[in-house]
Amino acid sequence: MAGRTVGDTTEFELIGAITAGLPTGPALRVGPGDDCAVFGADGDVAVSTDTMVENVHFRRAWSGPADVGRKAVAAAVADLEAMGARGIGVVLALTVPAELELAWVQEFAAGVREECANAGVLLLGGDLTRGRDIIATATVLGDLQGRPPVTRSGARPGDVVAVCGRLGWAAAGLTVLNRGFRSPRAVVVAHRVPEPPYGQGQVAQQAGASAMIDCSDGLLADLGHLAEASGVAIDVDTSRLDVAEPQSVVAAAVGGGDPLTFILTGGDDHALLATFSADAVPDGWRVIGSVSAGDPQVTVDGAEWEGDSAGWRHF
Repeated sequence: MAGRTVGDTTEFELIGAITAGLPTGPALRVGPGDDCAVFGADGDVAVSTDTMVENVHFRRAWSGPADVGRKAVAAAVADLEAMGARGIGVVLALTVPAELELAWVQEFAAGVREECANAGVLLLGGDLTRGRDIIATATVLGDLQGRPPVTRSGARPGDVVAVCGRLGWAAAGLTVLNRGFRSPRAVVVAHRVPEPPYGQGQVAQQAGASAMIDCSDGLLADLGHLAEASGVAIDVDTSRLDVAEPQSVVAAAVGGGDPLTFILTGGDDHALLATFSADAVPDGWRVIGSVSAGDPQVTVDGAEWEGDSAGWRHF
């Protein structure tokens, strides 16, 4: 439509317009629309790209350069985990202003190396260019080692929904920082540097996970993507969600809000969400909901979520 802007659309509508009618080929096993594309002669290579933009995904006043480097790697590798792939390496493109202090770049690089070591991946190379804002784009490569990828589209009625990792910590930290505070420290650190459950994607795949997704946009939003791809209905049981003490402290400090809002709608923690047969949930994962037949939707305790937002939206 003439005159329509990107801001008038949604992220997924825009992706659909960009990817509509793309050609495919025998080497492509999973194309656009999942956490990773999967390709190769044996269909074993998983690849994904994530971009972090200054003042959109991080602020220098809130996050140190090493934090930004670690977050760039962690957010990207979480996509490999969501496919059940073993991480191989990262290619990193960095845009920086010419006036940026060299020490910032050196500390950023140290953070990248630290998180690569945590995730068990290699820094393979990348690109460096000048720009107005700091932008870090990480492309990750993983190996499925002959196993089938776990996509978003395999959830089945009768499955349970389980999570591995933290939910709502980064959102609580962002709330604190937006109000000019730096405590509780635990949630502030969670916003600065996510902690994906490295290795658990392969654990879930080997346990028979029917579908999986990286929780980057928020629990309800990402379960919505999984429900849409699988053609199922999902219900979240809030009695199974763990509210941490720092989240309760932040909710009370901002006017007595419900800390469950952080858990249901907060993104950036990069936990893993997966569906399993009820008797196949692996150790380290906790059941938080159920899958049933029906129109694709996500409900909370059997009812539609009435909050202002179900998660992060780019546009």
